[in-house]
Amino acid sequence: MKGFAGHLRTHVFRGLLAIIPLVLSVLAVQFLYVAIDKRLQGVIEKHIGFSVPGLGILLVTSLVIILLYITGLVASNVIGKQFFGALESLSNRIPLIRTTYQIGKQLSMSLSLSEKQLFQKVVLVELKPGTRTVGFVTGVVFEKQGQKKWFKIFVPTVPNPASGFVFMFEESQVVDPNWTIEEGLKTIISGGIIGPEYIDKK
Repeated sequence: MKGFAGHLRTHVFRGLLAIIPLVLSVLAVQFLYVAIDKRLQGVIEKHIGFSVPGLGILLVTSLVIILLYITGLVASNVIGKQFFGALESLSNRIPLIRTTYQIGKQLSMSLSLSEKQLFQKVVLVELKPGTRTVGFVTGVVFEKQGQKKWFKIFVPTVPNPASGFVFMFEESQVVDPNWTIEEGLKTIISGGIIGPEYIDKK
């Protein structure tokens, strides 16, 4: 009976994890329908005489894509680069806007990097005595005296790997489990439910 209860609890929890993305997707679609599509339907109906469900969202999405495309074209030529350079120079003179702009620029640069450039490898680090957590190496720094190597480790939060903390560890303090970046991310996102079954220390 205990085995059945454990089996039931495990699969109910897995079912919950599986349905959460679906529920969030439904809520997002519902929000878009109420906030955008439903409001635009009235305007569209006045011009064409009837309403088309989903047409409002389609129009807004198309306009956003066109706007991004035009912005991309402008940013790619010399005049566009000079324009955005002038905006950056202007934003650097205003304290609050400067901070916000720099954060946005860093985020944009991070998104433009490939996965291999963002995370070099998966490691296990000790944040508390006797425990290890999954982290990702984002870079290496060296001491001027002695050439001791330090790893810059990004430790993401569960289940959202987009947020987390950055720590500095000496090379001797990290363990390489020989996991791929994908395996490390799956472990984080699933809360440890999905991931490698073995640690192959190097």
